[in-house]
Amino acid sequence: MKKVLVPLAPGCEELEAVTLIDILRRGGIEVTTASMDAQPVKASRGVVLIADTTLEKALADDAFDMVVIPGGMGGATALTEWDDFIAYLKKVHESGRYVGAICAAPMALGRAGLLAGSSFTAYPGVVDASLYPGSTHTGAAVEKDGRILTSRGPGTALDFALAIIETLLGDDVRDKVEKELVRS
Repeated sequence: MKKVLVPLAPGCEELEAVTLIDILRRGGIEVTTASMDAQPVKASRGVVLIADTTLEKALADDAFDMVVIPGGMGGATALTEWDDFIAYLKKVHESGRYVGAICAAPMALGRAGLLAGSSFTAYPGVVDASLYPGSTHTGAAVEKDGRILTSRGPGTALDFALAIIETLLGDDVRDKVEKELVRS
């Protein structure tokens, strides 16, 4: 079974976080949510989220096939400023695993040095591609470049989650989950 870490920090975008968690679990992926401390996480619109564990414990476990960071400026900034988390993102990527970020969260990938030479997307105006040599901000709903997946914002969260399922489990599982969502 594939395992994905979804870090939750105060000010994260709840629509993105909950959509990612829900859709990935529908696909049969084991999702672990982890907060910066053992307290409930107050998201950007006041929704309170309870994580499965702390980030400190999750990072020590290091059993994840992918790390996917929800956006929301407050949460993305908190994670981007946490040196241990940035070091972990580098480690995950360097070990051949996937990283993903949506909305404002690609700035954490940038700080980790993972955007240079890559195509990515993010919330408009949040991440400056000129800071990462050879990178291209595409503005696409979802962008996949090698082992880096990014997405634009709350309105693209469902497509992003489905792209993650496709990446980790293949087209058949993605199509099955999407069909059950009755999107068309």
